[in-house]
This record gives sequence, structure tokens and C-alpha cells, in this order.
Amino acid sequence: MTDESPLDLGEPPQPAKAEAYRVLARKYRPKTFSELIGQDAMVTTLGNAIKRDRLAHAFLLTGVRGVGKTSTARLIAKALNCIGPDGQGGPTIDPCGVCEPCRAISEGRHIDVIEMDAASHTGIDDVREIIEASRYAAVSARYKIYIIDEVHMLSKAAFNGLLKTLEEPPSHVKFLFATTEVHKVPVTVLSRCQRFDLRRIPADLLAEHFAHVVEAEGVTAEPEALALVARAAEGSARDGLSILDQAIAHADIEGGGVRADMVRAMLGLSDRGAIRELFGLLLKGEGQGALKALRAQYDLGVDPQAVLKTLLETVHAVTLTKLGTAPQPGQSGEEVRDLEEWAAALSFPALHRLWQLLLKGHDEVARAAMPIESCEMALLRVIHASQLPDPGDLARRLASGEMPAAAAPVQAPAPAVPSAPVAQAEPEPPALPADLPAMVQMLQDRNRFALAEEVRSIVRLREYDAPKIEFAAARALPYDFLRELGAALREITGVNWQVRAVEGEGQPTLREQGESEAAAEKAAVMASPLVAAAMDAFPDAELVGWKRSRSN
Repeated sequence: MTDESPLDLGEPPQPAKAEAYRVLARKYRPKTFSELIGQDAMVTTLGNAIKRDRLAHAFLLTGVRGVGKTSTARLIAKALNCIGPDGQGGPTIDPCGVCEPCRAISEGRHIDVIEMDAASHTGIDDVREIIEASRYAAVSARYKIYIIDEVHMLSKAAFNGLLKTLEEPPSHVKFLFATTEVHKVPVTVLSRCQRFDLRRIPADLLAEHFAHVVEAEGVTAEPEALALVARAAEGSARDGLSILDQAIAHADIEGGGVRADMVRAMLGLSDRGAIRELFGLLLKGEGQGALKALRAQYDLGVDPQAVLKTLLETVHAVTLTKLGTAPQPGQSGEEVRDLEEWAAALSFPALHRLWQLLLKGHDEVARAAMPIESCEMALLRVIHASQLPDPGDLARRLASGEMPAAAAPVQAPAPAVPSAPVAQAEPEPPALPADLPAMVQMLQDRNRFALAEEVRSIVRLREYDAPKIEFAAARALPYDFLRELGAALREITGVNWQVRAVEGEGQPTLREQGESEAAAEKAAVMASPLVAAAMDAFPDAELVGWKRSRSN
């Protein structure tokens, strides 16, 4: 080694940097129109427009989240600016993806394709910049393209400033707008754009797409699991891929592939087999069994509202089966058999009544202070209604002259010879409850638990003279409370009741009376010498309960 040539070992070798993980929603964005699922009509229209050189100067893409609006805008930009692998190509519905414009647009670095988020650039000044820049020709591309996402968030002044340029833009400029709320876009803007409504992606197409994704990721997945993910996505490819990403990560922790039971637990969905069992118990009128099955789901962490939602889906599926609709993707053979059995046993009126009862219960649980208790009351109401005769059948029997034996009036045979009229005893009037507590007990005895609880909590009595009730309401009356209470009392007693709510004050509600009595009793217990001495000896003690002596 000489002084003229010192030994230079250079930089020490560096470990290769791990490539940052890209979420599935970004990794599997469509790169060509053939990869854009569920939007065949739009692709056909765009392809024909490009072939015939009938390109609009502005496109408006609308649809729910995750159906591919921004991805479609980028594909249109590639299609209009693609020059082919040899650099001699023109606009095409099948961009090559290898030329410099295609690669630059895919990577978001093309100088002539400008993306702007209208949510953060809402003002007239932002639009002025676009108007000024649009006067200059494209630097390296065939067209200068402006992609404005969530365009509905532009201000009124910004929209007005854009109108003239939007109607008569320079020949080298194209505008691509994307929005989820097209109704907020002014009509003056809509009339200057070619509009494409991107559809929700059907669940079967999403499940098929997710199958290709898990295969590419080297992950196994049950078809039912993919169907659950597709249904949870509600037509959004991006939402579905995000859920699938989470399911794959969960599967890595648990070991094995993506399983349906794991996806169900991850999404907080109730087990469909358990829901079918609950639905069967409701149809059989087994109240205790139904409540036990509901509590089992609740103990597993399933939200009561989710249980009612799945029951509604079951009623809907039975109705579709009765209409002869083909089974949905992801339905097991056992589920299909159960649906066919229920469809054969239930009439359309019965299914419609079930739907209305469960829908009302779902709405009640959504705003209830005690969701699980409200859900139990809703299921008991379904069971009670299932035991009632079909109104249509009763109407037909009345029209034909048929009556149940218990309801048919008994007539004495006509005497053979004239005789003095025989006075018949008048039927005794039904026993009416003597007071409000007795009326509440009567409602409970007839399984009207929810209505009885509302009476206890709401009715501040002003006058009770059965069959007449006049009261002031302790709080806002539930919808149809007066009608439901009057109908229930008439059905139970056979007498028409007058139920009135008036302004002013009334007696405390039964619930308030019970709370006052409990408070007074607690105060008496606390004042007793023995308890007072105990509280003095143990200042931090708390009275959590007491039992009244029989001698008192």
C-alpha cells in the first residue's frame, strides 16, 4: 500500500429497508378498467366515447363511498393521456400502464394531472388558480386534467367562478369531478357535465373479488367468511377490503385462515344459527326459551339491536324464499332448509306483521335507556301477537257467516205456540279494575308488560272512574300511547274506555309513589336507634338493603 493509493473500503453494507406495508384498499386499487368491478355500463359508455372521439369536457362521478369514483377518475386520466409502449398510441379504454404518462399518473406525480381535494380547497381563490392555470397548454401530456374530489364541498362563490370555464374550457383541458352527495352540487354545474352514477357493488361480485385478493396474499379463507365480509361492506369495495385486512390480521394471530365464526365475532355479528333458533322459538310462542336465547347472545357481547336486525333479515329472507327467489351467496344448506320450511308455514300477512313488530322493536331499542330489557319486551310482544288470530281469516269467516262457537250468539228455539214473553237475564258487565294499580296489574296479567310499565311511569292521575281515565303526562307521551292503551283496555274488558291526557298537574305516578314510599321507609330505618348507633360506630358504612319485620 502506497501513500498515493490509500485503501478505501467505502461505506459499510446497510441492511435493506423493509418495504412499508400497504393496506389492501390501496394495494388492490384497479389499475385498468377491466379491474373495475360492478361498473360495466359506465366502462362501455366511456369506451364507445373514446372510440368515436366524442369525449365530454367534464365528467361527474357520483356514488356511495368506496365504489371507485377517484380510481375511475385516474383511469380516465390514463385512458386520455396514454401513448402506448411505443409512444405512438392515442386515447384508449385499455391504457397500457407501461408508458411514462400511465406510470406517472398511477404514482400521482404527473405534472399535467392535478388532483385537488375540495374539502380543504373550498374557496374562490382556489378556483381562480385553476382558471388561470387552465389557459396554459399541457406540459407533456395530451390533456391537462383536473380531478376535484368531493366537489360538493366547494363554496357557492367557487362554483359560480368555475361555471364559465367549465362550460367552454380550452380544448386541452378536461375536468373530472367526484362526489358522494350529488344533490349538493348546483344544477348549473350538473348541466355542464357528463354524469356517471357508480353503482353499489353486488355482494357476490365483492366476495369473488375478495377471493382473488386472499389468494394473491397467500391466505386461505372460507367462502362463508368472504360472504360475511362482502355483506358487511354494503356495496363498497374499499370498506370490504379494510374489513378483510382486519380479518387477515386476526387470522394470523389465531392461526389458520379466515374463518366465518372469526369474522362474525370480529364484526360483532350474532351467530346466524343461534338467531334461527331464536326465530323458531318466537314462532312457537316459547317466551322463556326465547328470552334465554336472547340473553345467551347478549352475554356473548352481541348488541340487542344487532339481534333484532338479524331477525329482520331472517323475516326478509323467508319472504324472498316464499316468493321463489334464489338463495343468497353465503347461505348454508341448513339455513336454506329452515327458510324453506318457514316460508311454507307462514303466510304473507303473518310475515308482514312479524316485520312490523320487529321493526318497531328495533326502533325502540335504538333509543331505549335499557336496550336489553326493551329487546326482551319487543320479543314478548312478537310472541303475544303470534298467538292472535289472523285478521284476514277472521274477516273472511265473519263475511261467510262462520263464527267461533264461543263467540256465536245462542238463540232460544221459537216456541210452537204463542206464549208470554220470557225475560232473559242481562249478561253481567265485565269486572273493571277498581283503581289505577289494579288496571296496571290487569295489563301485566294479560302480558302487556311494556304498556303496563309505561302507565306506571307516565300517568299522573287526575280522575279515575272506570271506564274513564283522565291524567297529566309525567313526560312526552310515546307515539300512539293513548290509542294503544285504549285498544288494550277495550280488548281485555270488552268495554270502550275514554282515555284522555290533559294539561296541568296530577297525582304522582305509581313509580314516583313507589320511590317515595321506599325513600320514606329507608329514612325510618336510618332513624331507628339500632341503625343510627351502627352508622355512628362505622361512619363509612352504607345501607344497601333492609327487610321489614313481620311485627311491623
